[in-house]
Amino acid sequence: MSSPPAWPIDFRTTLLRATLYVLFIGGIAQGAYLEAIYLPSVRFTELGFTEFTQTVILATCCLMLIYIRHVLKVWPTVTLLLLAFIAASLVREQDYFFDEYVARNTWKVLVSLIVIPSIVWVVIQRRRFIEEFVSYSNTFAFGLFAAGVLTTYVFSRLYGRQIFWRAVLEDNYVREFKDVAEEVVELLGYSLILFATLELLLLALRIHKARRVTN
Repeated sequence: MSSPPAWPIDFRTTLLRATLYVLFIGGIAQGAYLEAIYLPSVRFTELGFTEFTQTVILATCCLMLIYIRHVLKVWPTVTLLLLAFIAASLVREQDYFFDEYVARNTWKVLVSLIVIPSIVWVVIQRRRFIEEFVSYSNTFAFGLFAAGVLTTYVFSRLYGRQIFWRAVLEDNYVREFKDVAEEVVELLGYSLILFATLELLLLALRIHKARRVTN
């Protein structure tokens, strides 16, 4: 059984999830605010709340995807591609530490080692991938993931452009404003990806349970 179970999620469960997601978004927004006030020496750097939370979110997503793929065994080619994408993002977020303590551009090598073999395997298994993607693309998890990707990798980059902030702040331009805006929007995007991965995990648990009942 590779397609999602037919039964819907009840309203109470949906409302509970929505409430938790709202609280989480409020929490990270408040965390960024407190970072600005109480962590002046490291705020919005690799050692600050925002960057650290991004790392924790991406690492958590990786763990959930590993569980979905290797334990629940749901949509293995789709989850492999998702895992490669998020793991590459996790490595990319550590570029400062790799450049500082290992060697410059180490993160690029690691990203290549993650992404290239994964893409090659998905291409080899393309028929299976397409079949799985048809099911995945019709889920709430996919919609959230797409929103997270667009927020993190498209909007945050455009919103964080120096030319934009120079136009807004004019003679009062300070690079920190641009960096803060970009990093906080990135954190929001990563949070959406976290919600998407959690939704995928919950769906995968339902599919796994349905398989056990069927067998």
